[in-house]
Amino acid sequence: MPNLQPNEIVVVSGLPRSGTSMMMQMIEAGGIPALTDSIRASDDDNPRGYYELEPVKKLKQSSDHAWLAEAHGRVIKVIHLLLGDLPPDHRYRIVMMNRDLDEVLASQAAMLQRSGKPVAEPARLKPVFESQLAQARATIAARPEMTLLDINHRDAITNPADVAQQLDAFLGGLNTDAIVSAVDPDLYRNRS
Repeated sequence: MPNLQPNEIVVVSGLPRSGTSMMMQMIEAGGIPALTDSIRASDDDNPRGYYELEPVKKLKQSSDHAWLAEAHGRVIKVIHLLLGDLPPDHRYRIVMMNRDLDEVLASQAAMLQRSGKPVAEPARLKPVFESQLAQARATIAARPEMTLLDINHRDAITNPADVAQQLDAFLGGLNTDAIVSAVDPDLYRNRS
C-alpha cells in the first residue's frame, strides 16, 4: 500500500514524448491508481494509451480545481508547462521524466509527420524546451507543497529495477516487481 498522505497527489511531468505515459503505467502497476479519462485513445505513438485527463489541460484557463480532490492518493499526468498552475492547497509528489532532447525532438517529429502536421525546426525548439524545463524546476523549488524525483527516461527502460527502487523510496509501499514488468523496451523507438 503506497505511503501517501490524505491530500497528496502523485504527478508525472515532463516534456511531451519524454516517457510520461510509460511512467504513469509504471506507477499504476506499482499500486497507485491513475486518474485518467481515456478520451485520447491509444495509437501508434502511444500503443498503451496517453493516460491524460482533460481537466488537467484546462488548469491555466479554469479556476475550478475541485476535480483535484479526486486525485488524492492517485497519479495524474501534468505537462511541465502547467506545474505552476497547480493550486497550493494540495501536496504534490512530482516524478519528472528527463529524456535526451534530441530523442524528444525526433519522437515529436515522427508523431507530427504521422499525423500530417508540420514539424518545427529542432534547432529552434531545443533552447525553448531547455528554458521551459528550467522554469518548471524553479517553480517546483519555490513551492513548499511540491517535492521532486527526477527519472531518466533511458534508465527507466534499460534499468527498470533501479528506477522501481527510486520510485518506491520516493512514494513508498510500491510493488517494485510489477513496476519492472510494466516496462516494454520495444516501445523505445527514437534513440540518439
